Amino acid sequence: MVRFVPDTNVLVSRACFPHSTPAQAFEHALLRAKLLVSKETLAEIEDVLLRSKFETYVRLETRLTFLYYVRKESVLIESVPIISACRDPKDDKFLALALTGHADFILAGDQDLLVLHPFRGIDILSPRQYLDRQQT
Repeated sequence: MVRFVPDTNVLVSRACFPHSTPAQAFEHALLRAKLLVSKETLAEIEDVLLRSKFETYVRLETRLTFLYYVRKESVLIESVPIISACRDPKDDKFLALALTGHADFILAGDQDLLVLHPFRGIDILSPRQYLDRQQT
């Protein structure tokens, strides 16, 4: 089974803008691949989505429903080592998760991750790149 790791940017875009390119890429990937998460990545998405500034885009109830959906549809990788490979240390958790969970790709909206493509054999794709690959 194909496995993927979405970064927080992709998940926030999906939660707040369900018709956006990141949302389309996430939903497409979810139909064809297993979603991988770790305690650290779940904590970050929860922290971000609970911020009041997102109330402008989508109600808290909808964001909480999306968080439940992510937890329900994902495989939790329990033991993720600490690595240091990204120019933004906060993004290392996605790389570590992808390596530990044997992900096939990382779906990222963050330039700090995208510049690492490929990372130790794992594709790092923007939502547009991912969707374009699916059409060829």
